[in-house]
Amino acid sequence: MFRMTHLLRELQNPTPVRPRRRPPGPVVIWNLIRRCNLLCQHCYTNSADRDFKGELTTEEALAVMEDLRQFRVPVLILSGGEPLLRPDIFALSRRAKELGFYVGLSTNGTLITEENIGVIVESGYDYVGISLDGIGEVHDFFRGKKGAFADSLKGIRLCRDHGLKVGLRFTLTEQNKQDLDALLDFMRTEKLDKFYMSHLNYSGRGRVNREKDAQHGATREAMEKLFAEAWRNVVEDTGREFVTGNNDADGVFFLTWVQRHFPDKADHIRGKLEEWGGNSTGVGIANIDNLGNVHPDSFWWDYHLGNVRERKFSEIWQDLSDPLMKGLKGGTVRPLEGRCGRCGEFQICNGNARVRAYQTTGNFWAEDPGCYLSDQEIKLKPASVEAELKGDLGWN
Repeated sequence: MFRMTHLLRELQNPTPVRPRRRPPGPVVIWNLIRRCNLLCQHCYTNSADRDFKGELTTEEALAVMEDLRQFRVPVLILSGGEPLLRPDIFALSRRAKELGFYVGLSTNGTLITEENIGVIVESGYDYVGISLDGIGEVHDFFRGKKGAFADSLKGIRLCRDHGLKVGLRFTLTEQNKQDLDALLDFMRTEKLDKFYMSHLNYSGRGRVNREKDAQHGATREAMEKLFAEAWRNVVEDTGREFVTGNNDADGVFFLTWVQRHFPDKADHIRGKLEEWGGNSTGVGIANIDNLGNVHPDSFWWDYHLGNVRERKFSEIWQDLSDPLMKGLKGGTVRPLEGRCGRCGEFQICNGNARVRAYQTTGNFWAEDPGCYLSDQEIKLKPASVEAELKGDLGWN
């Protein structure tokens, strides 16, 4: 995740640049249930409004939670499907808080009502992220249900009015890019805490719809809007946060923005970006699906590292016998190919989304087709550099 607001604050109040360090344990996005009351076009889990067999029981989920805590996992993001459809969601959430996790709820918001807002508050969520794909009919179209926007809006307002930290989650595509301005206005008007823009990742129904991914020019335009809006909020000290996800080229593009607007701060921001380190798949972020399968992140559902019913998550996560995990976390440099293998800004981006490369080529290490930066912006190196680097790493 690219924490735009955090980095913009560095322009006002710079902090020391520290060495990049790996977290004690990964942030775990846990898809507790696959059932969902909506049918979203870009759903990475291919969820539907039906029960899925073989999902983890309450007792199994609690045992996994204990292992995660012992493994020093700091954050649990409880997701689905629609997590509020799981009967034991609040019991699991309360236990997660008791164990000391930072707990987020990732929901479509349509099932948040006056009847359950009390127990949602009592569950102690540190953050509730509610997905919107646009305003009104645009959102309903993406979600496959008329009235979905009105129901989500009600849920958003209930969370806000009951003191929960609540934010919007927006996946940028060619079909909804025109609603970005309206969503930013919506965030201001509704006095919400956070805006998260996700770039489309090619998995689940997102893989089927990748031809609708926002074209590179539209992506750049959207990022420029976010930089301006986030900077305005930093200057006005509103406390609102802006973040993006699933395209680590955002960090390099942000550096070019700083070079244009704050050239005297560019060296410091480069240092902070390298401290951040870009893509964290298989290192700082992990996924457990509804059946207990472990994945390098939420978009690798067709690639299994193991199952928590058979081995503890802590054992699965540290096993480097898997070729993908070996490449993701087995060394300081990933064995990238193409433009990614020749990228001069690798220390910021870290190879971007490997799942997009894999879904389009079948090769973990091919260049990411989602990179929207020019050769000049990424300081593209000669083709010979890629071969030399792979030889030094022993990946030839």
